Amino acid sequence: MNIVVCVKHVPDAQGDRHFESDYTTDRSGDGLLSELDEYAVEEALKLSESAGGEVTVVTIGPDAAADAIKKALQMGADKGVHVCDDAIAGSDSLGTSLILAEAIKKIGTPDLVMTGMASTDGTMGVLPAMLAERLGLPQVTMSAAITVADGSVSARRDGDAASETIVAALPALVSVTDQINEPRYPSFKGIMAAKKKPVETWSLADLGVDPAAVGLAGAYTQVTSVTKRPPRAQGEIVTDEGDGGTKLAAFLAARKFI
Repeated sequence: MNIVVCVKHVPDAQGDRHFESDYTTDRSGDGLLSELDEYAVEEALKLSESAGGEVTVVTIGPDAAADAIKKALQMGADKGVHVCDDAIAGSDSLGTSLILAEAIKKIGTPDLVMTGMASTDGTMGVLPAMLAERLGLPQVTMSAAITVADGSVSARRDGDAASETIVAALPALVSVTDQINEPRYPSFKGIMAAKKKPVETWSLADLGVDPAAVGLAGAYTQVTSVTKRPPRAQGEIVTDEGDGGTKLAAFLAARKFI
């Protein structure tokens, strides 16, 4: 079974986030493989280990985005594809889905295309549906458990009140939630093996994608201003002199909590 997993290199949530002068996210600092994509990589590895085949990870982004591929290879993926082109900067979900779709077509015809439920920086969650539409594949999204057998994929989707089962014929696109598994940590053996695994770097020209269709100029939305969040104000300290409960009640009532 051949599986393509789409992964994203995102800014470290523990670090300071900044914007470029054009109001796009500054991605030059520390970053890492999106945590939600690790679940997709793990599930792809489990399927590959049980049924055979290989796992290819593909990402879009500047040079630093190669670290996302590196982490996936260390976990056990077989090879990687990095789409890197200056014209990609500022792409929205529509542009991103176009680039990923063309990259997957160039890779070949996988049995499964897998993604996380969303990226941890954008958290939009619309990319899997857009990608499935562009590839002409059935989409099985928000999967909490999946089974592949007899040329089809079956997934359990958990809602607030009930769970439902979705079945689709292969090839298909599947997005997974963080309930599906526990991603493995790269072992020393995996880290060393990853250094020898192939990673190809493609440009938009390699994919036949018009630069005007992606990037900031091709985006359907635009950020026109950014205001830095004010620093958190120091909390009020109340000394309890026998009236602490009264002061607490007054504080909550003033803010209409009670």
